Amino acid sequence: MEYGFLEGRPMWLVYAALFVIAFARTQATYWIGRSVDAGVRRTRYAERLGDRLERAHRLINRFGPPAVTLSYMTVGVQTAVHLAAGAMRMHFARYLAAMLPGCALWAAIYSLGGMAVLAVWWNMFLDSPALATTVAALVAAVLVGALLVRRRAAARTSGASSPEDTVAT
Repeated sequence: MEYGFLEGRPMWLVYAALFVIAFARTQATYWIGRSVDAGVRRTRYAERLGDRLERAHRLINRFGPPAVTLSYMTVGVQTAVHLAAGAMRMHFARYLAAMLPGCALWAAIYSLGGMAVLAVWWNMFLDSPALATTVAALVAAVLVGALLVRRRAAARTSGASSPEDTVAT
């Protein structure tokens, strides 16, 4: 996806424009999904679905928000997730609360070159799948290691003891 009109603009403007683009696109998709649901509810098909449709609505409201936020890190799944959130009538407040950080994430990925990193990795994968998989595993290990170190440091500063800190007497 290219946004040539943003080329050479200040970073804050590029980020803001991409955020607005993501916001408008996902809002439109959500409301199209709500329209689909309204249409389905007026048919005999809704009568046949009955309680199953209501169960699905409850599940989407309960477990859907993380899927909405995480969908922004995918390519090709976002539209389906947002359409399903609308069609399953996810409460708008829950949807909005999940959508806003997702829009921020998407804008950051695109404005900070995340897609360029993904393209480089994909080309590496096409040339050497083993090398690309190794690089991905190393990056994941570094991220997990950094997270563990940070949690342990936070636990020490808060006075909580971790299992490693206790000594059997």
